[in-house]
Amino acid sequence: MLRLILRRLALLVPTLFGLSVLLFLWVRALPGGPAAALLGERATPEAVAEINRLYGFDRPLHEQYVRYLGQLLQGNFGTSLTTRRPVMEEFTNRFPATVELTIWAILIAVVVGIALGYVAARRHGSLVDNAAVVASLVGVTVPVFFLAFILKFVFAVRLGWFPSTGRQSNDIDATHYTNLYVLDGILTGEWDAAWDAVLHLVLPALALASIPLAIIARMTRSSVIEVQSSDYVRTAVAKGLRPPRVRNRVLLRNALLPVATTIGLQVGLLLSGAVLTETVFSYPGIGGFLATAISSADYPVLQGFILLIALVYALVNLAVDISYGIIDPRLRTR
Repeated sequence: MLRLILRRLALLVPTLFGLSVLLFLWVRALPGGPAAALLGERATPEAVAEINRLYGFDRPLHEQYVRYLGQLLQGNFGTSLTTRRPVMEEFTNRFPATVELTIWAILIAVVVGIALGYVAARRHGSLVDNAAVVASLVGVTVPVFFLAFILKFVFAVRLGWFPSTGRQSNDIDATHYTNLYVLDGILTGEWDAAWDAVLHLVLPALALASIPLAIIARMTRSSVIEVQSSDYVRTAVAKGLRPPRVRNRVLLRNALLPVATTIGLQVGLLLSGAVLTETVFSYPGIGGFLATAISSADYPVLQGFILLIALVYALVNLAVDISYGIIDPRLRTR
């Protein structure tokens, strides 16, 4: 298991290096160069020359990249052009909000998706199975931003059951240690603040979880159907093992391996979907800030955030690889 972890960590280096090269070339391949993109309509020849000199864009390309890579290795991801604050500071201020939203979304997707897929597979061909298949197809096809608008209009605007924007109400005076508002409310015993944070998370988490939930449900259903018809499941039943033991130790455990891979891949989908969801609900996470950076051509933020999100995504996939060894002990020695 330790060799597996070290091998996966070693693969992070060329992955992040390659991504840094692509991001570096992407910015410099913009029409008119990064200086013209930053200045927009104000891109006079004098202003472009000044920006090129200020940011070092007038130097040879290899020198620019070496300088850029050296800054990255020192933890310097640049400075936001709009807020004039370090990109890393902007990321760390907003990342806990996105983490909290992503955790709630993935919990909803995993719990409901696995349960729905398992029940559908166990009743294969029944009305329950057909309804689950149709629901999962709808979940995959409905865009996240459209579902977010529908949830916001119905449950926040019309019914008033949930807040429509933000992470916490303005009249809540809460103490924040981790910037994970629900956890902070529990740790400090401020239950009103924790409950208020939960209410603010419900609608964006449901919208963000819709597509991963449908994908996990479909994968669980197909995996359980395949495993329950395998020889080792029939052998376990023939040996007289009790049905709960067969379901939990043989059927579900073996069916969860491809599901675990699917769950890991959905984290990247959640991080990308957070851009739309956080924008609709005015949720102050990295997704909403990325949307603002795109519209304002804040390329230091775009480069830094994409690299940091890629690092998070790679670490999540490492956690998925480790989970294989927990689900199936035979894989620990590979």
